Amino acid sequence: MKPYERFLNYISINTQSDEHTGTHPSFKGEFVLAKKLKAELEELGLTAELDDKCYVMAHLDATKGYEDKPVLGLIAHMDTAPAYSGSDIKPVIHDNYDGGDVYYPCGKVMKVSDFPHLARLKGETLITSDGTTLLGADDKAGVSEIMTALEILTGDPRPHGPIAVAFTPDEEIGEGADNFDVKKFSADFAYTVDGGDVGDFEYENFNAADATIEIQGVSSHPGTAKGVMVNALNVAHDFHSMLPKRSRPENTEGYEGFYHLTDASGDCNSARLRYIVRDHDRKKFEEMKKHLENCTEAINEKYGKDTAKLILKDSYYNMIEKIRPHMHLIESAKAAIIAEGLEYKEVPIRGGTDGARLSYMGLPCPNLGTGGFNFHGPFECITVERMDKATRVILNIIYDIMERL
Repeated sequence: MKPYERFLNYISINTQSDEHTGTHPSFKGEFVLAKKLKAELEELGLTAELDDKCYVMAHLDATKGYEDKPVLGLIAHMDTAPAYSGSDIKPVIHDNYDGGDVYYPCGKVMKVSDFPHLARLKGETLITSDGTTLLGADDKAGVSEIMTALEILTGDPRPHGPIAVAFTPDEEIGEGADNFDVKKFSADFAYTVDGGDVGDFEYENFNAADATIEIQGVSSHPGTAKGVMVNALNVAHDFHSMLPKRSRPENTEGYEGFYHLTDASGDCNSARLRYIVRDHDRKKFEEMKKHLENCTEAINEKYGKDTAKLILKDSYYNMIEKIRPHMHLIESAKAAIIAEGLEYKEVPIRGGTDGARLSYMGLPCPNLGTGGFNFHGPFECITVERMDKATRVILNIIYDIMERL
């Protein structure tokens, strides 16, 4: 079966994760896909397991004589993003795409002027949604490519080492690694297949933290407020103004970090600001957190003790620190991508992946591209040809690593 055929099958199952349920997995539809994948893995001859947290793990034995080779892991997530509907996806296939603006049945237009990479897809078979939902390429494309690579591998006479496979829930809400059993997975190192264009390779990501600022004001009648009222909304405005405008997401790119105000709420009496804090450089990341602490102290000096309270929680760190001792992962990926006639491109992730957290859990885990674009929205798309190439890149890595180690 071709990767795009699997993909069209998998996206028919709604697996949209939900950060508000508090359950694991966060949405019961993830179990539907998980059970299907377990059955398909077993049909391919792998030993597969599905646990009560919706993690699918499977193992393919090495070719005889290669049992002592390191275990290579392949990982993709089953859920789709909560930001845009993943239910009742109606894929549209654009044969021999002309490289121009894409007109959706619902009236939306995906313009080349907004998405210049579309011009590079000319002549390929483009897959989009109908514009009313996301497509699900993030990351059912990765799931499809891994499954297809395994199917090819089981029928290929060339020798290979042992392979471990995992399909995870709830990556899109930051919980994909929460219940991942690294010991049971038993891989020496792994790749997530969860990136963008097929030639892209990612092994650097943001250091990340969540910051909540709770502000307690003093409410009083506005007619007699002088010297008494401390309007929590005004305090919140003062706090936010202390953060540099140049360090907002809309003003940054590449390796530049940011403070992103994700939501604000409150009234005169109390208010709350929530930020995500990001930077690739660990030293700068720590300095950004220190700046938040200094701003909190300044607010309390100005408005009174305990006016502002800062709650900081680190989310994940830059995986490069854990990848450096395993440079063969980079070398194999580069060789595998170039072997397909693709341009190899190292891309710093302006976000995080399961691989970042797994790397700090003892499983070095950089990220491969799937061939998809414009994730988390109605203009998400992928091509048949790039999915084929992503599958071959996976196979190339399997054979290349076996020769290197």
